[in-house]
Amino acid sequence: MLRTWWTILSTGNIPPGRPMDPVSRWLLATRAEVLSMTITSGMIGGLLAQPKEPRQWLLWLACVVGITLAHASNNLLNDYFDYKAGLDTPDYARVQYAPHPIVGGLMSERTLLAGAGILLGIDALIAALLAWLRGWPVLLFAGLGLFISIFYTAEPIRLKRVGLGELAVFVVWGPLMTGGTYFVVAGRLPWWVWLASLPYSFIVTTVLLGKHIDKVEMDAARGVRTVPVLLGEKRARALTQGLMLLFYPLIVALVLVPASDTPWGHALPVWTLLAVLSIPRLLRILRAYNAPKPAEPPPGYPIWPLWFVAWAFLLTRATGLFYILGLILGWVWPLRW
Repeated sequence: MLRTWWTILSTGNIPPGRPMDPVSRWLLATRAEVLSMTITSGMIGGLLAQPKEPRQWLLWLACVVGITLAHASNNLLNDYFDYKAGLDTPDYARVQYAPHPIVGGLMSERTLLAGAGILLGIDALIAALLAWLRGWPVLLFAGLGLFISIFYTAEPIRLKRVGLGELAVFVVWGPLMTGGTYFVVAGRLPWWVWLASLPYSFIVTTVLLGKHIDKVEMDAARGVRTVPVLLGEKRARALTQGLMLLFYPLIVALVLVPASDTPWGHALPVWTLLAVLSIPRLLRILRAYNAPKPAEPPPGYPIWPLWFVAWAFLLTRATGLFYILGLILGWVWPLRW
């Protein structure tokens, strides 16, 4: 059973022939394999704040739990609204690359909504507690996140369908999650934190761009005007590669930007330059984006017909790991220069 859960967390799919236990069902329904991006954004925010008191550590933990549950409920609601709108059907990529909660028979509409409601209820309690401890800005962060979460696919706005889905992801996984976590832990939000939230949020945005590139023909046929649909696949690939590359000069620039209220004297510690160690993986990913998508999935490939999104997700793991490692080293050994 543990091997089954690990496979789901690694690939987003249950191994063939394995029994569907309750934990596996909800891991699949919430798309738990992508929640690591949210945890990383929360980790970055907390490490930038450098908690020193036990109370701050508990606030950081509560914030990371809250944003992770929010992401899980968002995934449930996105599938629900797309299903009700007639988008998620058996011939659509979302239903093909992994079990859809409703179309795939994992659960009923009522069960899905109940699960989303429970997660949102827990989130509301966490947000209320954090707002009581840190002030009303917590509710602003939570409210903006909830608004984007619901109206990413829900009427009447449907951000994904009007070319704003990618921008929404950039805002949520950068300024809202990282900036909000910093505020909760530190009780303030200096200007340089907004800048420090940008590199990883660009990387997370490439994941959504990759996914929408994989679905560009299906989305165009259904009137879903994502950025790849608006730009065309070739330009969308170039944009995604550009955002991947942008991560590295941003890190360098933030290491050079003076910030007197940090232990290391700059917006980011010099240790975050360790991110360059992910460049070999970046080069491999850029080559994959330059090549056409294969006509058939490689043997054992788990999320076909998606392709480009998998490469982008690999970069989130590498860049996120080195970013976090650099912040930890900056905390332990805050070199000033």
